[in-house]
Amino acid sequence: MRVTVRTVGVEEEFLLVDSETGRARAVGQAVLAAGGDLAGELQQEQVETCTKPCHTLEELGTQVRGARATAAAAAHEVGVALAPLATSPLPVEPTVTPKLRYAEMCRRFGLTAAEQLTCGCHVHVSINSPDEGVEVLDRIRPWLAPLLAVSANSPFWNGDDSGYRSYRAQVWQRWPSAGPYAPFRSAAAYRALIDTALATETLLDEGMIYLDARLSRRHPTVEVRVADVCREPDEAVLVAGLVRALVQTAADAAKRGCAPDPVRTEVLRLAEWRASRSGLEAELLDPRTWRPAPAAEVLDAFVEHVAPALEESCDLHVVRRLIDDLLHRGTGARRQREVLGRTGDLAAVVRDAVHRAP
Repeated sequence: MRVTVRTVGVEEEFLLVDSETGRARAVGQAVLAAGGDLAGELQQEQVETCTKPCHTLEELGTQVRGARATAAAAAHEVGVALAPLATSPLPVEPTVTPKLRYAEMCRRFGLTAAEQLTCGCHVHVSINSPDEGVEVLDRIRPWLAPLLAVSANSPFWNGDDSGYRSYRAQVWQRWPSAGPYAPFRSAAAYRALIDTALATETLLDEGMIYLDARLSRRHPTVEVRVADVCREPDEAVLVAGLVRALVQTAADAAKRGCAPDPVRTEVLRLAEWRASRSGLEAELLDPRTWRPAPAAEVLDAFVEHVAPALEESCDLHVVRRLIDDLLHRGTGARRQREVLGRTGDLAAVVRDAVHRAP
Protein backbone atom coordinates (compact mmCIF):
# COMPACT_ATOMS: atom_id res chain seq x y z
CA MET A 1 0.00 0.00 0.00
CA ARG A 2 1.13 3.52 -0.76
CA VAL A 3 1.69 5.79 2.19
CA THR A 4 -0.55 8.82 2.51
CA VAL A 5 1.52 11.86 1.59
CA ARG A 6 0.90 15.58 1.52
CA THR A 7 -0.59 17.06 -1.61
CA VAL A 8 1.44 19.49 -3.67
CA GLY A 9 0.43 22.07 -6.26
CA VAL A 10 2.22 24.67 -8.36
CA GLU A 11 1.41 28.17 -9.59
CA GLU A 12 3.52 29.46 -12.49
CA GLU A 13 3.73 32.95 -13.98
CA PHE A 14 4.68 33.46 -17.63
CA LEU A 15 5.53 36.29 -19.99
CA LEU A 16 3.31 37.00 -22.97
CA VAL A 17 5.50 37.85 -25.96
CA ASP A 18 5.48 38.47 -29.69
CA SER A 19 6.65 35.17 -31.18
CA GLU A 20 8.79 36.93 -33.80
CA THR A 21 10.27 39.99 -32.08
CA GLY A 22 10.37 38.50 -28.58
CA ARG A 23 8.94 41.72 -27.12
CA ALA A 24 6.55 41.47 -24.18
CA ARG A 25 2.94 42.27 -25.13
CA ALA A 26 0.30 43.81 -22.85
CA VAL A 27 -2.50 41.38 -23.72
CA GLY A 28 -3.07 39.61 -20.42
CA GLN A 29 -6.77 40.42 -20.23
CA ALA A 30 -7.36 39.21 -23.78
CA VAL A 31 -5.56 35.95 -23.00
CA LEU A 32 -7.75 35.44 -19.91
CA ALA A 33 -10.84 36.02 -22.04
CA ALA A 34 -9.62 33.39 -24.52
CA GLY A 35 -10.33 30.70 -21.95
CA GLY A 36 -8.64 28.21 -19.67
CA ASP A 37 -8.09 28.16 -15.92
CA LEU A 38 -5.76 31.18 -15.92
CA ALA A 39 -5.27 34.21 -13.67
CA GLY A 40 -4.08 37.74 -14.29
CA GLU A 41 -1.23 39.51 -12.57
CA LEU A 42 -0.01 43.02 -11.75
CA GLN A 43 1.23 43.59 -15.30
CA GLN A 44 -0.67 42.83 -18.49
CA GLU A 45 2.42 41.26 -20.05
CA GLN A 46 2.01 38.14 -17.94
CA VAL A 47 -0.43 35.38 -17.00
CA GLU A 48 -0.54 32.75 -14.26
CA THR A 49 -1.40 29.05 -14.35
CA CYS A 50 -2.09 26.69 -11.47
CA THR A 51 -2.39 22.96 -10.96
CA LYS A 52 -4.80 21.13 -8.71
CA PRO A 53 -3.44 19.50 -5.53
CA CYS A 54 -1.54 16.38 -6.60
CA HIS A 55 -0.50 13.25 -4.72
CA THR A 56 2.33 12.12 -7.00
CA LEU A 57 5.04 13.91 -8.94
CA GLU A 58 3.93 12.08 -12.08
CA GLU A 59 0.45 13.57 -11.68
CA LEU A 60 1.96 16.98 -10.99
CA GLY A 61 4.14 16.81 -14.09
CA THR A 62 1.11 16.00 -16.23
CA GLN A 63 -0.79 18.95 -14.77
CA VAL A 64 2.14 21.37 -15.16
CA ARG A 65 2.46 20.44 -18.82
CA GLY A 66 -1.29 20.61 -19.31
CA ALA A 67 -1.56 24.04 -17.67
CA ARG A 68 1.30 25.36 -19.81
CA ALA A 69 -0.32 23.99 -22.96
CA THR A 70 -3.66 25.58 -22.04
CA ALA A 71 -2.01 28.96 -21.43
CA ALA A 72 0.01 28.69 -24.65
CA ALA A 73 -3.16 27.92 -26.62
CA ALA A 74 -4.99 30.90 -25.08
CA ALA A 75 -2.01 33.13 -25.89
CA HIS A 76 -1.98 31.85 -29.48
CA GLU A 77 -5.66 32.77 -29.78
CA VAL A 78 -4.75 36.45 -29.37
CA GLY A 79 -1.60 36.33 -31.48
CA VAL A 80 1.10 36.04 -28.83
CA ALA A 81 3.20 33.28 -27.31
CA LEU A 82 3.90 32.01 -23.80
CA ALA A 83 7.48 32.31 -22.54
CA PRO A 84 8.69 30.57 -19.34
CA LEU A 85 11.18 33.32 -18.52
CA ALA A 86 11.37 34.98 -15.10
CA THR A 87 12.30 38.40 -16.55
CA SER A 88 12.09 39.88 -20.03
CA PRO A 89 15.44 39.70 -21.84
CA LEU A 90 14.36 42.61 -24.07
CA PRO A 91 13.52 46.14 -22.89
CA VAL A 92 9.91 46.59 -21.79
CA GLU A 93 7.74 49.25 -20.20
CA PRO A 94 5.15 47.15 -18.33
CA THR A 95 1.45 47.98 -18.48
CA VAL A 96 -0.43 47.77 -15.20
CA THR A 97 -3.60 45.68 -15.22
CA PRO A 98 -6.55 48.06 -14.69
CA LYS A 99 -7.63 47.18 -11.14
CA LEU A 100 -8.02 49.54 -8.19
CA ARG A 101 -5.65 47.45 -6.05
CA TYR A 102 -2.91 47.52 -8.68
CA ALA A 103 -3.39 51.25 -9.26
CA GLU A 104 -2.93 51.86 -5.55
CA MET A 105 0.16 49.65 -5.48
CA CYS A 106 1.70 51.75 -8.25
CA ARG A 107 0.79 54.99 -6.49
CA ARG A 108 2.26 53.82 -3.21
CA PHE A 109 5.35 51.97 -4.40
CA GLY A 110 6.35 53.92 -7.51
CA LEU A 111 8.99 52.29 -9.71
CA THR A 112 9.06 49.18 -7.52
CA ALA A 113 5.55 48.36 -8.74
CA ALA A 114 5.82 49.94 -12.19
CA GLU A 115 8.90 47.87 -13.11
CA GLN A 116 7.77 44.66 -11.41
CA LEU A 117 7.47 42.43 -14.46
CA THR A 118 8.83 39.21 -12.98
CA CYS A 119 7.59 35.62 -13.12
CA GLY A 120 7.87 33.22 -10.21
CA CYS A 121 6.96 29.66 -9.30
CA HIS A 122 4.96 29.16 -6.10
CA VAL A 123 4.65 25.71 -4.54
CA HIS A 124 1.79 24.84 -2.17
CA VAL A 125 2.09 21.86 0.20
CA SER A 126 -0.79 20.77 2.43
CA ILE A 127 -0.59 21.18 6.21
CA ASN A 128 -2.82 19.98 9.04
CA SER A 129 -3.12 23.29 10.90
CA PRO A 130 -1.64 26.80 11.09
CA ASP A 131 0.41 25.66 14.07
CA GLU A 132 2.00 22.89 12.03
CA GLY A 133 2.46 25.33 9.18
CA VAL A 134 4.44 27.75 11.33
CA GLU A 135 6.57 24.91 12.69
CA VAL A 136 7.34 24.08 9.07
CA LEU A 137 8.10 27.70 8.13
CA ASP A 138 10.57 27.96 11.00
CA ARG A 139 12.46 24.83 9.92
CA ILE A 140 12.64 25.18 6.14
CA ARG A 141 14.42 28.56 6.16
CA PRO A 142 17.99 27.27 5.60
CA TRP A 143 17.07 25.36 2.43
CA LEU A 144 15.15 28.01 0.51
CA ALA A 145 18.19 29.62 -1.15
CA PRO A 146 19.20 26.35 -2.90
CA LEU A 147 15.69 26.18 -4.36
CA LEU A 148 16.29 29.58 -5.94
CA ALA A 149 19.57 28.32 -7.41
CA VAL A 150 17.84 25.28 -8.92
CA SER A 151 15.22 27.47 -10.61
CA ALA A 152 17.46 30.37 -11.73
CA ASN A 153 16.01 31.61 -15.03
CA SER A 154 16.42 35.39 -15.26
CA PRO A 155 19.91 36.55 -16.27
CA PHE A 156 18.74 39.48 -18.43
CA TRP A 157 16.97 42.67 -17.45
CA ASN A 158 15.67 45.25 -19.93
CA GLY A 159 18.15 44.37 -22.65
CA ASP A 160 21.21 43.98 -20.43
CA ASP A 161 23.03 41.03 -18.88
CA SER A 162 22.46 41.56 -15.16
CA GLY A 163 25.46 39.49 -14.07
CA TYR A 164 23.04 37.34 -12.05
CA ARG A 165 21.45 33.98 -12.80
CA SER A 166 18.25 35.07 -11.06
CA TYR A 167 17.86 38.82 -11.35
CA ARG A 168 14.16 38.36 -10.59
CA ALA A 169 15.19 37.70 -6.98
CA GLN A 170 17.01 41.04 -6.86
CA VAL A 171 14.04 42.93 -8.30
CA TRP A 172 11.62 41.15 -5.97
CA GLN A 173 13.63 42.19 -2.91
CA ARG A 174 12.59 45.81 -3.53
CA TRP A 175 9.23 45.12 -1.90
CA PRO A 176 9.35 46.04 1.80
CA SER A 177 7.85 42.71 2.88
CA ALA A 178 9.86 40.35 0.64
CA GLY A 179 12.64 37.87 1.31
CA PRO A 180 13.96 35.74 4.18
CA TYR A 181 12.33 35.85 7.58
CA ALA A 182 13.11 35.11 11.24
CA PRO A 183 11.51 32.16 13.11
CA PHE A 184 7.95 32.83 14.27
CA ARG A 185 7.76 30.18 17.06
CA SER A 186 3.94 29.98 17.01
CA ALA A 187 0.89 30.58 14.85
CA ALA A 188 -0.13 33.37 17.21
CA ALA A 189 3.22 35.10 16.73
CA TYR A 190 2.92 34.68 12.94
CA ARG A 191 -0.51 36.30 13.04
CA ALA A 192 0.78 39.07 15.28
CA LEU A 193 3.56 39.88 12.80
CA ILE A 194 1.06 40.15 9.96
CA ASP A 195 -1.21 42.37 12.05
CA THR A 196 1.72 44.60 12.99
CA ALA A 197 2.86 44.82 9.36
CA LEU A 198 -0.63 45.84 8.26
CA ALA A 199 -0.94 48.34 11.11
CA THR A 200 2.11 50.20 9.77
CA GLU A 201 -0.08 51.12 6.76
CA THR A 202 2.88 50.34 4.49
CA LEU A 203 1.27 47.34 2.79
CA LEU A 204 -2.11 47.38 1.09
CA ASP A 205 -3.29 44.07 2.49
CA GLU A 206 -2.24 40.62 3.65
CA GLY A 207 -1.66 39.57 0.05
CA MET A 208 1.47 41.74 0.11
CA ILE A 209 3.19 39.56 2.71
CA TYR A 210 5.82 38.56 0.17
CA LEU A 211 8.07 36.42 2.39
CA ASP A 212 10.01 33.58 0.76
CA ALA A 213 7.51 31.22 2.39
CA ARG A 214 4.21 31.89 4.14
CA LEU A 215 0.90 30.36 5.15
CA SER A 216 -1.53 30.60 2.26
CA ARG A 217 -4.46 32.92 2.86
CA ARG A 218 -6.86 30.80 0.78
CA HIS A 219 -5.71 27.22 1.18
CA PRO A 220 -4.55 24.97 4.07
CA THR A 221 -1.01 25.03 2.72
CA VAL A 222 2.48 26.34 3.19
CA GLU A 223 3.33 28.41 0.14
CA VAL A 224 7.01 28.55 -0.88
CA ARG A 225 7.56 31.53 -3.19
CA VAL A 226 11.33 31.79 -3.61
CA ALA A 227 11.75 30.19 -7.06
CA ASP A 228 11.92 31.71 -10.53
CA VAL A 229 9.43 30.32 -13.01
CA CYS A 230 11.29 27.34 -14.42
CA ARG A 231 12.18 27.04 -18.08
CA GLU A 232 11.48 23.29 -18.21
CA PRO A 233 8.40 21.55 -16.76
CA ASP A 234 10.69 18.94 -15.17
CA GLU A 235 12.44 21.70 -13.23
CA ALA A 236 9.10 22.86 -11.82
CA VAL A 237 8.39 19.26 -10.78
CA LEU A 238 11.83 19.03 -9.17
CA VAL A 239 11.30 22.23 -7.17
CA ALA A 240 7.88 20.98 -6.07
CA GLY A 241 9.24 17.57 -5.08
CA LEU A 242 12.00 19.12 -3.01
CA VAL A 243 9.56 21.54 -1.36
CA ARG A 244 7.11 18.79 -0.42
CA ALA A 245 9.89 16.69 1.07
CA LEU A 246 11.25 19.74 2.89
CA VAL A 247 7.83 20.45 4.43
CA GLN A 248 7.43 16.82 5.55
CA THR A 249 10.95 16.76 6.98
CA ALA A 250 10.28 19.96 8.92
CA ALA A 251 6.95 18.69 10.27
CA ASP A 252 8.60 15.43 11.38
CA ALA A 253 11.41 17.35 13.08
CA ALA A 254 8.88 19.48 14.95
CA LYS A 255 7.07 16.35 16.19
CA ARG A 256 10.38 15.02 17.51
CA GLY A 257 10.96 18.28 19.36
CA CYS A 258 13.94 19.31 17.22
CA ALA A 259 14.51 23.07 17.42
CA PRO A 260 14.77 25.13 14.22
CA ASP A 261 18.20 26.18 12.99
CA PRO A 262 18.88 29.51 14.78
CA VAL A 263 20.63 30.98 11.72
CA ARG A 264 20.08 34.72 11.53
CA THR A 265 18.01 36.29 8.80
CA GLU A 266 21.03 38.33 7.69
CA VAL A 267 22.90 35.11 6.87
CA LEU A 268 19.90 33.81 4.94
CA ARG A 269 19.96 37.01 2.89
CA LEU A 270 23.62 36.35 2.06
CA ALA A 271 22.79 32.78 1.05
CA GLU A 272 19.95 33.96 -1.17
CA TRP A 273 22.11 36.63 -2.77
CA ARG A 274 24.73 34.03 -3.69
CA ALA A 275 22.06 31.73 -5.14
CA SER A 276 20.70 34.64 -7.16
CA ARG A 277 24.17 35.61 -8.39
CA SER A 278 25.53 32.24 -9.47
CA GLY A 279 22.68 29.72 -9.57
CA LEU A 280 24.24 26.28 -9.87
CA GLU A 281 27.34 27.53 -11.72
CA ALA A 282 29.49 28.33 -8.66
CA GLU A 283 29.47 27.84 -4.91
CA LEU A 284 26.42 28.18 -2.69
CA LEU A 285 26.30 28.55 1.08
CA ASP A 286 25.97 25.08 2.60
CA PRO A 287 23.16 25.15 5.23
CA ARG A 288 25.07 22.61 7.32
CA THR A 289 28.05 24.92 7.81
CA TRP A 290 27.12 28.32 6.34
CA ARG A 291 30.34 28.18 4.35
CA PRO A 292 30.73 28.14 0.54
CA ALA A 293 30.53 24.72 -1.12
CA PRO A 294 30.08 23.52 -4.72
CA ALA A 295 26.46 23.71 -5.82
CA ALA A 296 26.28 19.98 -6.62
CA GLU A 297 27.52 19.21 -3.10
CA VAL A 298 24.83 21.44 -1.59
CA LEU A 299 22.16 19.67 -3.67
CA ASP A 300 23.48 16.32 -2.43
CA ALA A 301 23.16 17.62 1.13
CA PHE A 302 19.62 18.81 0.38
CA VAL A 303 18.60 15.35 -0.84
CA GLU A 304 20.25 13.72 2.17
CA HIS A 305 18.37 16.10 4.48
CA VAL A 306 14.97 15.19 3.01
CA ALA A 307 15.69 11.59 1.93
CA PRO A 308 13.33 9.89 4.44
CA ALA A 309 10.45 12.08 3.25
CA LEU A 310 11.35 11.41 -0.40
CA GLU A 311 11.39 7.68 0.29
CA GLU A 312 8.02 7.88 2.06
CA SER A 313 6.45 9.55 -1.00
CA CYS A 314 8.32 7.24 -3.42
CA ASP A 315 10.03 10.28 -4.95
CA LEU A 316 13.69 9.68 -4.12
CA HIS A 317 14.62 8.07 -7.44
CA VAL A 318 12.69 10.66 -9.45
CA VAL A 319 14.23 13.62 -7.63
CA ARG A 320 17.76 12.23 -7.99
CA ARG A 321 17.20 11.70 -11.71
CA LEU A 322 15.81 15.21 -12.16
CA ILE A 323 18.77 16.71 -10.29
CA ASP A 324 21.23 14.75 -12.43
CA ASP A 325 19.45 15.94 -15.57
CA LEU A 326 19.50 19.55 -14.36
CA LEU A 327 23.20 19.48 -13.48
CA HIS A 328 23.96 18.05 -16.92
CA ARG A 329 21.66 20.45 -18.82
CA GLY A 330 22.12 23.56 -16.68
CA THR A 331 19.53 26.00 -15.42
CA GLY A 332 17.31 28.20 -17.55
CA ALA A 333 19.75 31.05 -16.97
CA ARG A 334 22.60 29.02 -18.45
CA ARG A 335 20.49 28.10 -21.48
CA GLN A 336 19.55 31.76 -22.07
CA ARG A 337 23.19 32.82 -22.02
CA GLU A 338 24.18 29.96 -24.31
CA VAL A 339 21.58 31.03 -26.88
CA LEU A 340 22.74 34.64 -26.70
CA GLY A 341 26.36 33.56 -27.08
CA ARG A 342 25.48 31.54 -30.16
CA THR A 343 23.18 34.09 -31.84
CA GLY A 344 24.06 37.48 -30.35
CA ASP A 345 20.30 38.15 -30.38
CA LEU A 346 18.11 38.56 -27.27
CA ALA A 347 15.01 38.02 -29.42
CA ALA A 348 16.42 34.57 -30.23
CA VAL A 349 16.68 33.91 -26.48
CA VAL A 350 12.95 34.56 -26.14
CA ARG A 351 12.03 32.55 -29.24
CA ASP A 352 14.10 29.63 -27.96
CA ALA A 353 12.13 29.63 -24.71
CA VAL A 354 8.76 30.01 -26.47
CA HIS A 355 9.40 26.93 -28.56
CA ARG A 356 9.51 24.82 -25.40
CA ALA A 357 6.71 26.55 -23.45
CA PRO A 358 3.99 23.90 -23.85
